[in-house]
Amino acid sequence: MPFIPHTEDEIKQMLKSIGVTSIEQLFDEIPCQLRHDRLDNVPLRMSEMDITRLMRERAQLDNASLCFLGAGAYEHHIPAAVWELTTRGEYYTAYTPYQAEASQGTLQLLYEFQTMMTQLTAMDVANASLYDGATALAEAVLMAIRANRKSKSKRILIPHSTHPVYRKVVHSIVKNQGIQLEEIDFDIQGGAINLDALPQNPGDFAALIIQQPNFFGVLEEMDDLTDWAHKHNALVIASVNPTSLALLQPPGQWGSNGADIACGEGQPLGIPLSSGGPYFGFMCCKQAYVRQMPGRIIGKTTDLDGKDGYTLTLQAREQHIRRSKATSNICTNQGLMTTAATIYMSLLGPAGLETIAANSHNNTKLLLEQLTAIDGIDAVFDRPFFHETAVRFTKPETEIIEQLAKHGILAGYSLSKDYPELGNALLICATETKTAQDLQRFCDALNKALT
Repeated sequence: MPFIPHTEDEIKQMLKSIGVTSIEQLFDEIPCQLRHDRLDNVPLRMSEMDITRLMRERAQLDNASLCFLGAGAYEHHIPAAVWELTTRGEYYTAYTPYQAEASQGTLQLLYEFQTMMTQLTAMDVANASLYDGATALAEAVLMAIRANRKSKSKRILIPHSTHPVYRKVVHSIVKNQGIQLEEIDFDIQGGAINLDALPQNPGDFAALIIQQPNFFGVLEEMDDLTDWAHKHNALVIASVNPTSLALLQPPGQWGSNGADIACGEGQPLGIPLSSGGPYFGFMCCKQAYVRQMPGRIIGKTTDLDGKDGYTLTLQAREQHIRRSKATSNICTNQGLMTTAATIYMSLLGPAGLETIAANSHNNTKLLLEQLTAIDGIDAVFDRPFFHETAVRFTKPETEIIEQLAKHGILAGYSLSKDYPELGNALLICATETKTAQDLQRFCDALNKALT
């Protein structure tokens, strides 16, 4: 979006109108010892021509590599119409729809998004998006503590097979609120939670987190895990990949009564990788817990003329109610990403989403078969997976990553730092975007790297 700076005369007029003599006066509440005179790591200003050239050079760095890297962010085909529509002015510049009478288009789109997410997850209600998948899980933990009236504890059970970044983010957000995160080990052979290792008498705990598929792409026994948690009066928080739900059982149907809260990262739904963001999180829940849900919910009604109308229905945020009663301080809707996701799901429909999920799974399954036929490569786990899985090498996987990067291939995510017990393990992913030639090129490069 073009940026038009204010002139010096305009700045002086604005300062005069509010009764100050300089911009620095607007920040006089900040103690001097906390201020910086200069930002050493921020380069000097550049001309429009120079900055355009720099950004084009940076963009070209993203376009050259063949990507088999997943680990929570996935390369999917995005129909051209998605961002052609998303970047129209009426969507591109829209902010929080506080004035319903002036925001019916934005509100309707968010309402449609909520409807699609409830259908995808088989849950009762959905909010209008969160920051990202990691913070969505943290918000789900806080929500579970508030919502579970049967539990007096602040214990949350979280599998060690949950995305390591998600675990770190959740810990950062809840650690100072007296909430205990207790990790559950996974079966090192299967890569999933070992049901036999679950305690018969776990004591009072507020919720169990189940990531499906988990960080390794392995499928968990969600029915048994859900029923086990409910048996002990705990809520179930599902952290799910939305693409997988086109094939896998949705969290609202897990076990006898379904998960209580479902959340996840919405990036696979039409958001490009973009060197790390922006992405958006989503959250759904059972109707019984709707008033504990963070963010905001869009509702549909009928006006005096009998026409459909949309409005902000529930918005339990600090801006709207007393801080002590607020469920969250979330203030940004990630609305542009939600817009893209809504258009993406609308264009593909259920059949399109299912095709993408099936092709992604089939590509990863085929890739694993080809890789394990190479001497020096073995599968790490023996359980079913979705579109991501782990392989182990006879040499350090970090060396493999470096060698393949020189040939324009992003080989995968190194697991040795977060999971050293797995050895020289690499997490690989193949979505529907990969061709047979792509898979062969990856296998040939790995074969050479191992010899």
